Amino acid sequence: QVQLVESGGGSVQAGEFLRLSCAASGLPSNSHAMKWFRRAPGKEREFVAAVSRSGDIIQYADSVKGRFTISRDNAGNTVYLQMNSLKPEDTAVYYCAAGVTVLTIPIYWGQGTQVTVSS
Repeated sequence: QVQLVESGGGSVQAGEFLRLSCAASGLPSNSHAMKWFRRAPGKEREFVAAVSRSGDIIQYADSVKGRFTISRDNAGNTVYLQMNSLKPEDTAVYYCAAGVTVLTIPIYWGQGTQVTVSS
């Protein structure tokens, strides 16, 4: 059974940082592209960042470029999202997801972790 478990969310002030982690179990190492999405209150879910199976393709939403960094560990089944210079508009539930490639719709989803940024 595949499970994606996010951690690292919390409440911070604007300008501070957080590091989210997503531990995937039940998947072969480096078998899936990993992505982060978020859903802010009253808004649609939106893409944040993606990393390919090998780690050589990385994508970001324009709203987080230069502030967020996605990475995955050498074993390949933990993905991180380093979020610097956080803004109140980054407040959302952040979801980890796994899919075949960075271009395809994710197959597996985590339960989400709350990030709240106050001004």
